[in-house]
Amino acid sequence: MNKKKILKILLNIITITLFVGLIIYLLPVMKGLLTNEGRIEFKNKLDGMGAGKFWILFALEIAQILLVVLPGEPLEILAGMCYGTIGGTIFIMATVCLTTTIVFLLVRKYGRAYVEEFFSKEKIDKIENSKFFKDPKNIEIIMTILFIIPGTPKDLLVYIGGLLPIKPVRFILISTFARFPSVITSTLMGASLLNGNITMSIIIYIATFLLTLIFIFIVNKFDRNKVASEAIKSIK
Repeated sequence: MNKKKILKILLNIITITLFVGLIIYLLPVMKGLLTNEGRIEFKNKLDGMGAGKFWILFALEIAQILLVVLPGEPLEILAGMCYGTIGGTIFIMATVCLTTTIVFLLVRKYGRAYVEEFFSKEKIDKIENSKFFKDPKNIEIIMTILFIIPGTPKDLLVYIGGLLPIKPVRFILISTFARFPSVITSTLMGASLLNGNITMSIIIYIATFLLTLIFIFIVNKFDRNKVASEAIKSIK
């Protein structure tokens, strides 16, 4: 157990160091994104990294879910800056599918002990004991809603998924494709920033915020039994 904790700490340190190092490496030219010359310099910097930017992004995306130490949105925006809206979305969706599959299978093999390496026992108990996560009929709908709504702890949901009464393939598909609205808006924002369309980036951010409010309103309106809202409370 001590060896596992030490390994986890070392991996977290390496991941955070890599992430900070990437920011430091790109920060000088990122400041110039407001100017055309700065954007050209940033694009050249990304192009100069060659295949390295793919492997760095890939490693950070893997670490983001497997180690739960990095936020997902900045990586999605960076993917949009590196590969554009479509390429960035494909990249993120593919890595999410891969990491979700790995985590789900690990949880199914090692059980709660594996999940408790990353989240508190109290948090896991709260979710497992919630009636909303025990009903196989409702679980898929609930998980879809939770993955669509921005701001929900999706990393936690990926780990908890292995403990819930849900089929592996269905869970992996839900947890991957239900993220699509959030992912494509982030990559679109990244691509817009790199192209100098700051106004578009602001519009995307505001539109995403408004659509989230509308979606939550619709869910609450038709969720007469308050299943989804209670499920959201149980994961916070």
